[in-house]
Amino acid sequence: MSGCAFYRWCASAAVALLLAVAGKAAPLPTGQVLGAVGCKSSSCHGGAGEKRGQYFTWVQEDFHARAYAVLVTARSARMAEALSLPAAASSERCTICHSPFQSLAPVRRAETAYPDEGVSCESCHAAAGPWLRGHTRKDWTYATRVGAGLRDLRNFYVRANTCVACHQNLAADLLQAGHPELTFELDGQAVAEPKHWRDQDPASGPRAWLVGQAVAWREISWMLANSETPAADAIDRWSALNWLLAKATANQPQLPVIDSPSETGNRATFAKTQIQADALARQAAAIPWDDLRSKAMLRAVVTTEADFGASPVGSAEFLFRRAQRLVLALDRLSCAVEKQPADSSRECALAVLFEDVRVRSDFQTAKFAADLSTFRATLGRGP
Repeated sequence: MSGCAFYRWCASAAVALLLAVAGKAAPLPTGQVLGAVGCKSSSCHGGAGEKRGQYFTWVQEDFHARAYAVLVTARSARMAEALSLPAAASSERCTICHSPFQSLAPVRRAETAYPDEGVSCESCHAAAGPWLRGHTRKDWTYATRVGAGLRDLRNFYVRANTCVACHQNLAADLLQAGHPELTFELDGQAVAEPKHWRDQDPASGPRAWLVGQAVAWREISWMLANSETPAADAIDRWSALNWLLAKATANQPQLPVIDSPSETGNRATFAKTQIQADALARQAAAIPWDDLRSKAMLRAVVTTEADFGASPVGSAEFLFRRAQRLVLALDRLSCAVEKQPADSSRECALAVLFEDVRVRSDFQTAKFAADLSTFRATLGRGP
């Protein structure tokens, strides 16, 4: 199994669990939602061929199509009971992400927009009422469609913001009730969906990874800045992203400077990093990108075994969170940089790193440092 394929396997399992309530979903622009029926005709996105099968990719393979179904399981019923909520399928704390149409005013929902569609076409592409009829016209450019209300998902900053609200932060009581933890990683999760689109940007993978991680850091910073008593685990996850992004961008003059990471913080610090993270996400989405940038970032993050050495600074939980984020970064960046056929030694070394961070109680910093060094050796002369 290749490193990329291994991550795809990991992410597939994770995304099935991560379709989740995490706060507020990205709002749909003003306009009426029509439901998937507006997209699935055979002459549009429900036909045969590469450019017309998007509906079938979504309904048959995409976890988002089953987001509502998660709410009617026994597990969701137990969680709702523990939280003293009504049925999960009708509680706004759950439906805001699992069934976004339910949160809309009736006047904004056509009769064809069914709540049990889960996270469907318009959840990502925006309410279709204003642009559906015109978006197939030959005289409409992409800019015309965006101007009419279609969400500009070619922009990775816009794309990350569309996804992150339901894939990163989670209220503590939901976690305590048994909800799976959320970890947002735009590139890997897009690979796992699977894609029903084609990116024009040849560096779409590394760019999506960096923009997504910056947006995830911004959202954690926002949550902590607005929390009276931040949870220690949330601070560890915030600090891990701070560390990773500081390492990855240290020698990137076209990107904002990221402050050195810290294990702790206060509300003023979190508010500051929220601004830094957003600036990084915007810049990463806009700057020119080539293989040299990807290689430099991979080199910067893979040469960090000293941060996990025999006498590392930081608590075990803090270092575990660093390692989790680092392994995801290594997978995505190495997939982009190592374009030759997968090497079995690299596959195995990456698989070991994934296993190192699979269970928190089994994590050993010294072993992780050694395994990271082994993985780096498989990358050849580049990084």
